[in-house]
Amino acid sequence: MTNFAPSQLLNVHIEQAQTINMNEYGRRAEKASIADFGLGKVRNAYWNLDPAELVEDTIIQGQGFLTDTGALAIDTGEFTGRSPKDKFIVKDATTENTVWWDGSFNTPFDADKFEPLMNRMKAYLQEKDVYVRDCIACADPNYSMNIRVITEYPWSNIFANNMFIRPTNEQIDNFDPEWTVLCVPGFHADPEIDGTRQHNFSILDFTRKIALVGGSGYTGEIKKGIFTVLNYVLPQDKNVLSMHCSANIGKDGDTAIFFGLSGTGKTTLSADPDRALIGDDEHGWTENTVFNFEGGCYAKCIDLTEEKEPQIWSAIKFGALLENIETFDGTSTVNFEDSSKTENTRVSYPIDHIPGIAKPSVGGIPQNIFFLTADAFGVLPPISKLTPGQAMYHFISGYTAKVAGTEAGITEPVTTFSACFGAPFLPLHPTKYAEMLGEKMKKHNVNIWLVNTGWSGGEYGTGSRIKLKYTRAMITAILNGELENISFTPDEVFGLPMPESCPNVPTEILNPRNTWSDKDAYDQKANKLAASFVKNFEAFELYANAEIMAAAPKVTQHS
Repeated sequence: MTNFAPSQLLNVHIEQAQTINMNEYGRRAEKASIADFGLGKVRNAYWNLDPAELVEDTIIQGQGFLTDTGALAIDTGEFTGRSPKDKFIVKDATTENTVWWDGSFNTPFDADKFEPLMNRMKAYLQEKDVYVRDCIACADPNYSMNIRVITEYPWSNIFANNMFIRPTNEQIDNFDPEWTVLCVPGFHADPEIDGTRQHNFSILDFTRKIALVGGSGYTGEIKKGIFTVLNYVLPQDKNVLSMHCSANIGKDGDTAIFFGLSGTGKTTLSADPDRALIGDDEHGWTENTVFNFEGGCYAKCIDLTEEKEPQIWSAIKFGALLENIETFDGTSTVNFEDSSKTENTRVSYPIDHIPGIAKPSVGGIPQNIFFLTADAFGVLPPISKLTPGQAMYHFISGYTAKVAGTEAGITEPVTTFSACFGAPFLPLHPTKYAEMLGEKMKKHNVNIWLVNTGWSGGEYGTGSRIKLKYTRAMITAILNGELENISFTPDEVFGLPMPESCPNVPTEILNPRNTWSDKDAYDQKANKLAASFVKNFEAFELYANAEIMAAAPKVTQHS
């Protein structure tokens, strides 16, 4: 990474900095205090600084630099991704009988340990500067939640400013936080004293309504902590289905939703120049609306190109925050192909960096829902229309595949199942969300589609990735109603109804078996993947009705 003198950097994009409407980001509340949160002994508490001020502080402190697009680049340090094993929920009278204590993602934390740990974090911050951000989650005002984010680093505060909804000055003047996030990457826990697994941690206390993030600079822990909060509160208290999905809206007002795990194309496919983006990651579905939880986007940028993802490319400008990237030698130009630090290079930016967004970030009842999977085994069809039973089965399964090179030790494709396409963030049992989705699907007669953005003609290493232009063409055809009169044929193993043709897509790729030169090899791989689905679903069989169980793949043998 190239280093530049702060004075040089600050002059590079000064004109861009001056174009920001400071009122849009609130103002510094000089008289405000965080003493009532136990932080009265910090050196300075900077409230609601605009992005230019936060960028300046980051550079002066030697924690980042401006790239040639004006975006701020920083390193998150030891952790370049979330640490699911170090995510905890305080187990007390509030959560004991409501949280799904699955042993994988919802790990209980001793209620008596929470306050002492928080006090140690506050003691660490004595005589240090902190940055305070008042922000909002949920674009539908009927469900909005006020959040106060207190951060050790200025760039963590930029992330909060980008990712949450930015209040007006009037809202800030009357701001009363419902939840508080304390993010202190420089504080390392002592597991023997604090009750954590190791020195980093992310802990939610639903009684105190406080989220603690310590020992990790990875900014995603902030947003996913609040996402977990909303996944707990909205379904139980508001009868709102919370979803790990992106969403956009067409010129005729038709809303589409895209579910999918990281790497399946959720952000990419929802950023459609012909449709208005509602949001790229987290949404709620009410009786009448689909609304964004956030005020920004958090996109993976490994191998990013202007040709493939023009909207994301153009969003990387002043105000955006690039994480863990490298530049070309001797320049401030990002090398998006460089994964030497991590495959999980990221950029966060305010949603209004995307042209033609929905304002406000709210849409109507969806007509089409897409389940995205990157099947690295080359087995699933690139597009299939699901029955209600199949939709529930695949929603609860939440399948995708990791490929070689993305994680240490992975040398061949590995099946990954994440219930409701977001298990790490679901504090309630997955069937709660699945039941709500099923009810809404049937009530509104929503079309559900399974989209494979992974491999065709063989598994990873043999076949090739399905071209993005074909995936876009299939989704466009669906949204335009061009598959309504097309015949569908189910595949033999998964029973997935595949269209016999699709505009602007080669017919031969629609049935994945046809793309394999060795049909026996396809059959064996399909059966192996089917068996993995069946094995994974054993944990949910007691909660699934006959319609859902009938949608399970059939493991068969070919002569």
